[in-house]
Amino acid sequence: MTDILTDDYSVKYDQASNSIICKGAFRLNGVAEYAPIAQLLTDVINQKPAEIILNLKELQFLNSSGINILSKFVIQVRQKGNIPMTVQGSKTIPWQSKSLQNLQKLMPTLKLDLEG
Repeated sequence: MTDILTDDYSVKYDQASNSIICKGAFRLNGVAEYAPIAQLLTDVINQKPAEIILNLKELQFLNSSGINILSKFVIQVRQKGNIPMTVQGSKTIPWQSKSLQNLQKLMPTLKLDLEG
């Protein structure tokens, strides 16, 4: 599994802490451009970790295509049925408070951890 590093954003998987760390701004166009990120997320699920922590605390911007990818990821985790998931975010980043709560509707057992 390969970390993704660009000038605009990064996505890293820390296997020791079962954390997917997203930083920067996701301004990609459509599913095709998000494919490497979606593949990394799927690879994490396929490893069947004891839990998944999605750390978005430093993700400043996420467009609708990015929200779609994260939503599909949450649904995939829910369908596995046995992987607890926590999404970490920041109340200081405007899009996160509203959008991240919607992920809980997709997976009611999802734990949302928003830091002030």
